[in-house]
Amino acid sequence: MKAKLDHVRLLHVEIEAGGGLEQVGRLAWQRGRIYFEYAPSFVARGRSISPLRLPLESRVFPGDLEPFDGLHGVFHDSLPDGWGRLLLDRNLMRLGLLPSSLTPLDRLAYVGSRGLGALRYRPEHSRTRARSTIDLDALAEQIRMVLDGESEDVLDHLLELGGSSGGARPKVLVGASTNRQRMVAGVDALPSGYSHWLVKFRSSADPPDIGAIEYAYSEMALAAGVDMAPTHLFPARQGPGYFGTRRFDRRGNRRVHVHSVCGLLHADHRLPTISYETLLKATRLVTRSQVEVDKMFRRMVFNVFAHNRDDHTKNHAFLLGDTGEWRCSPAYDVTFSSGPGGEHALAIGTEGLRPGIEHITAVARAVGVHDKTVRACVDQVKEAVNRWHAFALEAGVSPRSAKEIDARLNGSRAGAGRRRIRRSRS
Repeated sequence: MKAKLDHVRLLHVEIEAGGGLEQVGRLAWQRGRIYFEYAPSFVARGRSISPLRLPLESRVFPGDLEPFDGLHGVFHDSLPDGWGRLLLDRNLMRLGLLPSSLTPLDRLAYVGSRGLGALRYRPEHSRTRARSTIDLDALAEQIRMVLDGESEDVLDHLLELGGSSGGARPKVLVGASTNRQRMVAGVDALPSGYSHWLVKFRSSADPPDIGAIEYAYSEMALAAGVDMAPTHLFPARQGPGYFGTRRFDRRGNRRVHVHSVCGLLHADHRLPTISYETLLKATRLVTRSQVEVDKMFRRMVFNVFAHNRDDHTKNHAFLLGDTGEWRCSPAYDVTFSSGPGGEHALAIGTEGLRPGIEHITAVARAVGVHDKTVRACVDQVKEAVNRWHAFALEAGVSPRSAKEIDARLNGSRAGAGRRRIRRSRS
């Protein structure tokens, strides 16, 4: 017998800010359309949650039919995709519900207070939760069973740990101790001595050393001057380990509002909808800071030279500060990737397949990045990428993977610059 779904018609949107909880507004579902309205008290504070699409005004905002099924981009950011969506959909089917029968508001209600960032949604479909210690190897096996379609009884556990996280690769949200030797379920407030981390696992299409590869990339990006959150390679019983990064949407147990470029511009991450020039101009418009534009520009340069071509609009984001200022989030999902059709998801000038210095320079001039800044950025990035083999060696990347990536990054030579580096950052 199939379960009966009682659709959510009204959602209250709240935000955790300044250590407290504040009413943002309401989302309503009427005649197949979604509408949003700010709470008068929130309008009085003078801070928009989505400055380009939801200006701080006392009116009703209808959602665009595309690209988010009628949902406003800032709220679409709260929905899981990839792995998180797979878990939720399989759980719904286990309950006798067709995933296609859910509206975006139904899905937001399932996210409730467990989503990334600072936004919360009521009502929420509650689940009883108890804090427990985490065994990453056991989780990896459970994830394999879910991907292979073998198990139903682990779905609730995995949904609790990572069902609201985005991205295609399996991942869990945990609390890690200061020495990163112990972990507990990390969606809610953590006990003293623990911080919020996101830990990734390999998908069926990933090489066995994908965790080590991403960790080596995080160290290489740091050496290139890219703003990165702390990362760590968590040990595994077999293989080099699991890649983890400390969450930048948390400061201690306080939440931080995060807005992806995908949601900000309503630029579908599944399609090549914008270029880096558009991204950088949006950065200036939102942050009003040349420093932030330069930071985003450096990220573009690194992605070009490090062959990170899965650089779509969901892999760039902004954070809202307590005083209302926006800034770029640390870089994330930084690893070797070939991108759609072998091209960058975001074009560099007019080029996506073989971008070079001339394309980088053209973008810089279009967005006001100084020539001296460009030269210094390119030199630092190239020097870091030239040391790929040393980062890979220290992280435990397999010789085969290290050599293949090195050949793509630096040509046929391999093994240059084998300076030893740190194993983790905190």
